Amino acid sequence: MHTRLIPVPGTFNIRDLGGYATPEGHTRWRSILRADGLHRMTAEGVAELHALGVRTVIDLRRGHELEAGPNPFRDHAAVDYRHIPLFDELDLVEVARQGPNVLLTLYRRALAERQAAIRDVLVAIAEAPEGVVLFHCTAGKDRTGIIAALLLAHVGVARADIVADYAATKAQIAPLRDDLVKRVAARGDDVAAFLTLLECEPETMEAWLDHLAEQHRDVAGYLAGIGLDAAVLARLRARLVAG
Repeated sequence: MHTRLIPVPGTFNIRDLGGYATPEGHTRWRSILRADGLHRMTAEGVAELHALGVRTVIDLRRGHELEAGPNPFRDHAAVDYRHIPLFDELDLVEVARQGPNVLLTLYRRALAERQAAIRDVLVAIAEAPEGVVLFHCTAGKDRTGIIAALLLAHVGVARADIVADYAATKAQIAPLRDDLVKRVAARGDDVAAFLTLLECEPETMEAWLDHLAEQHRDVAGYLAGIGLDAAVLARLRARLVAG
């Protein structure tokens, strides 16, 4: 029996996207993992993930995050490492001025303004070599949450399960909270504003899914609109769905 949460020393939020019901069966275990930052991992943790089958790591963090916390898989001889920053060119200060729900605004902006990066991430997952694909950001919540939601929606996972998968991060990143706040304070940034970015409420994902449907009809319309052809979509489905 597989467990969704995969405990690896130095991480808090590595979770499997397997086991969710789909119209064709269920999502495949140990095929695609979502995660928080990997920079705290020891050599033993890296070896543990490699032994689990991880052969592709997709880092969604910004360049300064990568510089502050180098990815231990960046130079790994047996793992294909990809750096695809998902929120580059999105100004969080500007986003925060646009409404009370900062995260919802951020996710909406990402859908509209970071389509090339989202496409690149999904193509990288679809075309990854055999083995487990792991994608991650810092907390494994926002950038990782967007990609996870699109993947699960693409293969027909129920909306309630997509929302629950997003919201599950809240409990997992509690140990990270103090460390992240200290980093923000050390940079001289607004801690109170940053705390709103640590939220992970189901209503935010619900509203984002509503927005996606309003703007693009459904996830299929969005994925086609950003340039994913039928072959790539089929490879994504085959990687994620077990009959």
